[in-house]
Amino acid sequence: MKEPFYWLGEDNPSVPLILTVPHSGEEVPPEATWLTGLEPALLLTDVDRFVHELYEPATRALKLPALVTRVHRYAADLNRFPGDVDSDAVEGAIEPSGKFPKGFHWVVTTRGERLMDKPVSRTVHDELVRLYHDRFHQELASRLKGRARTYHLDCHSMPSVGTGAHRDGGQKRADVVISDLQGKSATPAYKDLVVGAFRAQGFEVAYNWPYFGGRITERYGQPAQGHETIQIELNRALYMDERTYEKGAEFDSVSRRLTDALREIATGLKRAD
Repeated sequence: MKEPFYWLGEDNPSVPLILTVPHSGEEVPPEATWLTGLEPALLLTDVDRFVHELYEPATRALKLPALVTRVHRYAADLNRFPGDVDSDAVEGAIEPSGKFPKGFHWVVTTRGERLMDKPVSRTVHDELVRLYHDRFHQELASRLKGRARTYHLDCHSMPSVGTGAHRDGGQKRADVVISDLQGKSATPAYKDLVVGAFRAQGFEVAYNWPYFGGRITERYGQPAQGHETIQIELNRALYMDERTYEKGAEFDSVSRRLTDALREIATGLKRAD
């Protein structure tokens, strides 16, 4: 595998805004032998496919840094803690079967399809943590170090309709879901700026439903320490065919709207400073 993650864009001293894209990776690392040989369509079920491409024009135009992973989330989910595993996922795990079916190692997909026939060894788990989780978060932390204030967007995608694994099973979703751990990971001013920017581009926006924010939001969203994080979930039906996992006709249009939304956010942050 190439480097398991890479940066898009560049630092912009005038805009303290940074992006992460932790779930668009499609490469199965060699340590995750249980995923080799699975059908390609199965492996794409929960990938945030193309999300890094959607935001790439914005990172170039606005000179915004974005950390992107190549690693498949089923092998090492960077939006989980390493301890988010149960006895189905890792040998000797203290959490009981069924506690973390979609944890650091995914046991089943959101459609209930089995990914792991048996738990991995503690040695394999520790190696995946060291090689992918730790390095990703060390890289992000190094970029944040020394900044008095940072605004962070953690960028994801979501199915257009909730599955049985979601809080809103069977329900049609908004275009965009903005999450801040119910007000804990960002100030109201930053949240309102982000919500307003997406609405200005014609996106239907939901707030903290059906997603509240993941472990990245929890880890980095510390407003009292000058670091604010908001999770963005983009409806896949806007830009791709959810049956074939291929780009849709509106892909470029959606990407331009995202660039305009981020431009408005960046401008608002400049004014705030």
